Amino acid sequence: MDIDKEVCNYIAKEWVNKSKSNRNFALDHNIDEKTVRKILQVNGYRMPLRTLYKICEARNIKLEEFFKLID
Repeated sequence: MDIDKEVCNYIAKEWVNKSKSNRNFALDHNIDEKTVRKILQVNGYRMPLRTLYKICEARNIKLEEFFKLID
């Protein structure tokens, strides 16, 4: 299992695609829009833990909860 790909695919499918736009998701989650584009890449990317933390923080979930979601 490629954990980087799994993390990005989950975020893309469950959160980014349900957002109004990439820009809106970026603004709502305190990340750069180019980061959202990287998340949407087919193979994902090696997301820094800090970025994942920001996304989870904006969604009011702990990192532990996030990893349970993708399990």
